Amino acid sequence: MDERVHTVRADLDDTVRPDLGTPDLVWASASMHHLARPDRALRTVHGVLAPGGLFAVVELAGFPRSLPETAPEDRPGLKGRRHLAGERHHADHVPTAAPTGGRSRQPPDSPWQANAPSPRTSRAPATVGAYARGSLRRVRGGVADALPPEDLAALDRLLDTDSPHSVLRRDDLAVRTRRSVWAARRGR
Repeated sequence: MDERVHTVRADLDDTVRPDLGTPDLVWASASMHHLARPDRALRTVHGVLAPGGLFAVVELAGFPRSLPETAPEDRPGLKGRRHLAGERHHADHVPTAAPTGGRSRQPPDSPWQANAPSPRTSRAPATVGAYARGSLRRVRGGVADALPPEDLAALDRLLDTDSPHSVLRRDDLAVRTRRSVWAARRGR
């Protein structure tokens, strides 16, 4: 089987098309939103598929959520404002349509959901807290221009590992995320 599986390391934002061969399967998971031109990458990859080949894309269906609705207590409504700004950012950076030029399946009406609740303990498990902090840090970077300074300061308190308000010190975290799946098969 080793001779049938090949990894190609490429920058799909580069205008020089990498030699992708004619793969039977291309799988992109949580990566398309990092591209400057995801539409071009989708067309490029779909165009090199072997006849009957499958191109599958799995992407976030919005940013992961981890804090309860009331958090942080000192900045009511932050969660809603942050998510609205994050969803706008997400819409600008995640492809919204499957590749064209073949049979394709659009995202389901109800994307897959994954939930990792935190048990009610004196502190959330380190992995849930670390994931929540990493997600908040990425979201903060994407929404910094869209939020008022007071909201950014509240986010910074949640991100500050030395702060008593740090997300790492909360016992009410639960990671909730959704994924959308697109699949396109190149015609024979």
